[in-house]
Amino acid sequence: MARAPVGHAGGVSDDDSGSGYVTEGAEYTRDSTYISDRITADGSGGWPVEPGRYRLIAARACPWANRTIIVRRLLGLEPVLSMGLCGPTHDERSWTFDLDPGGRDPVLGYERLQEAYFARFPGYDRGITVPAVVDVPTRAVATNDFAQITLDFSTEWTAHHREGAPDLYPEKLRDEMDEVMQRIYTEVNNGVYRCGFAGSQQAYDKAYGRLFTALDWLEERLTGQRYLMGDTITEADVRLFTTLARFDAVYHGHFKTNRQKLTEFRALWAYARDLFQTPGFGDTTDFPQIKEHYYVVHEDINPTQIIPDGPDTSGWLTPHGREQLGGSPFGDGTPPGPVAGGEEVPADHGPGGVPHR
Repeated sequence: MARAPVGHAGGVSDDDSGSGYVTEGAEYTRDSTYISDRITADGSGGWPVEPGRYRLIAARACPWANRTIIVRRLLGLEPVLSMGLCGPTHDERSWTFDLDPGGRDPVLGYERLQEAYFARFPGYDRGITVPAVVDVPTRAVATNDFAQITLDFSTEWTAHHREGAPDLYPEKLRDEMDEVMQRIYTEVNNGVYRCGFAGSQQAYDKAYGRLFTALDWLEERLTGQRYLMGDTITEADVRLFTTLARFDAVYHGHFKTNRQKLTEFRALWAYARDLFQTPGFGDTTDFPQIKEHYYVVHEDINPTQIIPDGPDTSGWLTPHGREQLGGSPFGDGTPPGPVAGGEEVPADHGPGGVPHR
């Protein structure tokens, strides 16, 4: 059966993390084959945890990469794991370092993330995806397995967590968390893409129904508890947040997920604002970059590449009232300190900010 690619062999996928394809006239399917190496405390995953050895390459525009930025900040890994940021747009070859002086990452010296993949696998023919963790001495990609990267930040980098860091993957909750996160991934994180890249009306209708069934389930779950797993934030909340942050700005119109806006869900909208106002979440969210990425890169969906001016994002800072449910984001721990110097989201890129043109 013919497959229409979403993305390009050896280049960047249009779905941010991993190439995808649309079976002719039918559903979008994400290619979820990644470099499965892990960075572990004992090195058994192929790479040992070593302060200063690795560089996280991310992009604020990408929801999958945004997860790693949030978790790195929540756990306080900035002193031991540097970060490079790609710009919000890319071509068919690769994400690029166009935000840096001279268009080169200051640590790796690369213009394109593709170079780090080729340093490890010459002629690499899969998607050049963010996030990726690069081994600085060899300037070669170590892993791009976005789902595992953040879990390993929580479980393998513990010797380097800041004092008061939250336990984002509590052992006693892992069985239930894994089920919740799997449903969020298939039905929500990936569900919006299934709507946006549907190859037929039937495929779109099915995807749309699945997405809003899951959002209704989350609305009910979050009506009676402050966070997805109870009284404190976990990795599950991080994974849901990055989709919610993009919902009204992009997915509602661009991906046709328009039964209702996030702001029209009572519990989900309050929950999203609660997280946004928690250090580590809103201070890593760049609305102009998010919109520029989707509306410019997805030429098949938006051939004019016009970036909409709306929606008004100032509502993200309004009171959420979730304190009445009890709990606290960091439990017995503490919030992270100020954003590391040079990693701040520009003030005019936050709530109510005006996109740069």
